[in-house]
Amino acid sequence: MQSKAGRRFTIVKNAELIREQVRGRMVCTMTRREFIKNSAMTGSALLLINPETTLEGARADLGNVTVPGAIPIAPIELPDLSPARWLWYPSGRCLQNTFVLFRREVRLGTKPRRATGWIAADSRYLLEVNGKRVQWGPAPSDPRWAEADPMDLTEVLEPGVNVIGVTVLFYGQGDGTWPMGKPGFLFRLEIENDAGAREVIASDAAWKAMLARAWRPGHYKRWYLRALQEEFDARLYPYGWTTSGYQTDSNWLPALELAGSPNKPSVCTSYYEYQFDIGGNPGTMALRPRRIPLLREVMVPVKGLAESNWVDWQRTPEEYFECRPPNSFREIRQACAAEVAPGTWEVALPQLEAGAKSLTGSTREKGGQDAGGNRGAALTFELEEQVVGWPYFTIEAPEGTVIELMVQEAHRVGGPVLLNSHFDSWARFVCREGENRFETFDYESCRWIQLHIHGVGGKVQVRDVGVRRRLFPWPNQPRVRCGEPALQRLMDASINTLNNSAQETCVDGMGRERQQYSGDCGHQLHAIHLAFGETRLPARYLATFSQGITLDGYFLDCWPAYDRLARLMERQLQLTDWGPILDHGIQFNFDCWQHYLYTGDLEALKEPYPRLLRFAKYLKGIQGRDGLLPVENLGIPSVWVDHIAYQRQRHKQCAFNLYAAAMFEHALAPICRLFGDSDQAQAYRQLGRELLKAAIRKFWSPQLGLFVNNLPWLPEEKGMRLCDRSLATAILFDQCPKNNVTQSLKTLADCPPEMGLSYPANAGWRLWALAKGGRADVVMKDLRERWATKDSVLLNRTLQEDWKDAPDSGSQWSHCALAPLYVMFMSIAGIRPLEPGFRRCEIRPQLADLERLDLVARTVQGPIEFTAEGPGSNRSISIGLPPGCEGELLVNADEGVDLEPMPGSNPPHCARFRLPAGKTTRVERKERGA
Repeated sequence: MQSKAGRRFTIVKNAELIREQVRGRMVCTMTRREFIKNSAMTGSALLLINPETTLEGARADLGNVTVPGAIPIAPIELPDLSPARWLWYPSGRCLQNTFVLFRREVRLGTKPRRATGWIAADSRYLLEVNGKRVQWGPAPSDPRWAEADPMDLTEVLEPGVNVIGVTVLFYGQGDGTWPMGKPGFLFRLEIENDAGAREVIASDAAWKAMLARAWRPGHYKRWYLRALQEEFDARLYPYGWTTSGYQTDSNWLPALELAGSPNKPSVCTSYYEYQFDIGGNPGTMALRPRRIPLLREVMVPVKGLAESNWVDWQRTPEEYFECRPPNSFREIRQACAAEVAPGTWEVALPQLEAGAKSLTGSTREKGGQDAGGNRGAALTFELEEQVVGWPYFTIEAPEGTVIELMVQEAHRVGGPVLLNSHFDSWARFVCREGENRFETFDYESCRWIQLHIHGVGGKVQVRDVGVRRRLFPWPNQPRVRCGEPALQRLMDASINTLNNSAQETCVDGMGRERQQYSGDCGHQLHAIHLAFGETRLPARYLATFSQGITLDGYFLDCWPAYDRLARLMERQLQLTDWGPILDHGIQFNFDCWQHYLYTGDLEALKEPYPRLLRFAKYLKGIQGRDGLLPVENLGIPSVWVDHIAYQRQRHKQCAFNLYAAAMFEHALAPICRLFGDSDQAQAYRQLGRELLKAAIRKFWSPQLGLFVNNLPWLPEEKGMRLCDRSLATAILFDQCPKNNVTQSLKTLADCPPEMGLSYPANAGWRLWALAKGGRADVVMKDLRERWATKDSVLLNRTLQEDWKDAPDSGSQWSHCALAPLYVMFMSIAGIRPLEPGFRRCEIRPQLADLERLDLVARTVQGPIEFTAEGPGSNRSISIGLPPGCEGELLVNADEGVDLEPMPGSNPPHCARFRLPAGKTTRVERKERGA
């Protein structure tokens, strides 16, 4: 363990790196610099392994799971954050959706040479200095291993009086980005002047705290996986509180110092969390440093006003937005807004009817002018593409004017007048007199923004509508260029989708759940590695997802998030079909192994590894007498695989067992070998083969040459059922008896009606298998006809969740179904690592009739540049490999390639040629005899 002096040195040593990282994130700053380089991963298992022990010391806690003892695990550590204290508003309980403002004045004689430090909060914070937005955080984390964000205030601090202001929101109820926790705020800043003198500004009782009643404490939850239903009253907000001219009043109290270490997360403090009655164990939990860069923020204005209409309210808007009773309003299809200047729209709101009461409490006296009843104006704005970020707008309006800001991923102009059709995705703002600039506190995913304006009569003007977009600061910009406009649009949509789904966590979609999954969503990691060359975000994913291991040994498959915590109690009462998904735990083993292949980074696997072993032990424990893993009657967990490819739950057993068999033999066993655990590796390799043998006995039809999902039940079910997942898995991992893949490949290509076709996020399995079998023609046809024609690709520049999704619904129109992007790299260009860290790679181009492809695969060795030009019968290919990466080119044997072939075995009808590292090789491919 570091001494306090050593930790202090770490702060100074890393200060410049923190400054560089934070500068790369500032609003509209397009450059990116390297983030602080953390040390090794921690080995803390969920309530099982102390962060300071080795894997050997965890043996007893892991029961009968054998864990190698030779690998010490160094925890990721922050410097000692003393004398900082966890703070909160002086109180005995904290309601859900409570906002607290923390304020500290700092007087400086000169502009600092350096001002860097760390900030943490539960649940979310917005840091401002001298009235300027600095950063928003933290990243979604397990509450036991929460992360503190680095901050660099060097550029925003000035000589004289400076004000540091932090707005902290405590969710209090579960969210897709927050499982649970305790309220708290922590801050430590070290300031160094030109003379080298240092001063520490830390969170303590010298800070002042205010309960921000502009947001009503205890406000109701938006929906199951969104905690904050924002309602902000500008009349109650202390404008200017983060500037030096502001004078605090009796509403500001000395902050409450909470008992507990500043080096532990807020769940370990003394504050009582009254809704969940929870408390953390400081002995097994730790506050960690953020391991990825802070996100970039870019202002994106709307494309324009798409439509405007009137809404005649039959019931109050407040009641409608609370509980959506039927017949609450009448739609008036008549434009209500006029553009009075470029980007500025004016609406003349009618006065309230005599005796009517507005949402804000004002009442119009009888005898006043009747201007058409309780009518609201709905202004619907359109963005160029779907983005993730914080919607904003400016409105000049009378005091008490109310605006509900609604967002939608997809909308049809002329469709519903109000966009409140997407899980109650609205925020409410109440104006003070004159100009108001509003921005949501939490981020949204949308292409459409609607402002419903009502409450007080008179003219209002709206302008500056847009989204403060949040983006991961990728180390490289992607390059994927196709010769066909439709395919290029598909690639661009894939990249924009990845910008939306991969931020601090790797989620399915930001418009609904915002949760980090493995399984179908884990495949986006291929695109993150190959298109962007990003390794830190996947490494953080491995750590944070693995922390969701349960005491029983299965993973909470969307960790860190609230969903599966709630499902645990719901499953106990048989109130839901959604338990923790076992097949996501299987994919997570592949995620770990593939990360190692891409990076060669064993450190990233040290924290997940003991949890993988625990999961393997769980699976072994549920193996049935028939030698197979069950998919029914599992108790709390569940097996999903896919939701549209199967007619019955039992039909999933074939795919699930082939998947598990492949995982044990081709992912977990190799990982065990990496950690020097050869006995475990052999045991899991054998278990995988046993599962495969059992699956063949039950589901393989020698007559058909296929795995048949309902083969045991054909007499009662009458019709045969197949699935793309079973057939693809069998091809990819050589699981068909005697390598008889002919019918499997033909079935995947033909898609007969008896074959269940997976939904888009699982579609990559079929495309991978087709490419392995040499059917790139079918893959390209699928990309052109099934993917490039999606409505979301054409309208939102994104990839939607399902094959058909409706606008103005709860559908996700930006979802991590990124098969087109990673398949273009892995199957069409055919680039994959053969040795960890891309020290050696294989390139198997299969472009079918695609006449032009230019892409760059980003690897830890450097870029692999791939260019192909011309038709298949006369194609030129250029492959540039980075130093340190040797390549092997695999092509059809009947194509003329002017290279010396490599000895050894190859796939049928293929030839292999050596590609030298650090050089560009040009190949002219011609069919024999052409």
